[in-house]
Amino acid sequence: MNTKNNSDDISLRLLDELDKESTVSQRALTDRLGISLGLVNTYIKRLCKKGYIKVKFLPRNRIKYMLTPQGLTEKTRLTYKYMHYSIIYFKRIREKLEKTYEEMTRQGITNILLWGDGELAELCYISTRGFPIHIIGVIGKKKVDKGFFGQHVYTMEELETLEYDAILVSSLEEKVIRSLQEAPVNPEKVFYLEQ
Repeated sequence: MNTKNNSDDISLRLLDELDKESTVSQRALTDRLGISLGLVNTYIKRLCKKGYIKVKFLPRNRIKYMLTPQGLTEKTRLTYKYMHYSIIYFKRIREKLEKTYEEMTRQGITNILLWGDGELAELCYISTRGFPIHIIGVIGKKKVDKGFFGQHVYTMEELETLEYDAILVSSLEEKVIRSLQEAPVNPEKVFYLEQ
């Protein structure tokens, strides 16, 4: 139970959205979940077939989705499974961060940039405690002064003006990792948590 199931993730997010707002449209669900309209429709049909939701047709071509007792039970089960996965994931990333920081310390690296400003970057920042590692800034999508735990968020264009010992890739997004490969950096100064 330590692997993430994308189908369970979508089901949980859909059940959660339907529990919050029972008359939400499938188009709105598409925007909120970031998946296609056809996929939303398929999942709603699947959840209905399993008895987790009921559909009631309202005037003016509106639909109301109601979670059944089985649907609430399934939502609880999926939430527990997601939390369990998240805890295991956090522990695994924390171990990788500690090993990475130990290696940086062995190499005499003290001043680093984080490449990416999402949730993983937050873990990277918090995990520096106890190490002689100083995060001097974050390379993000937009420049923000004192926007990330008091650190400046710089754009990739400002990279050449910064003095740092190494870069820690603090994102697992392909787009963010690709942007680093296009940047004017020495590959020997780049540390990855996943590859």
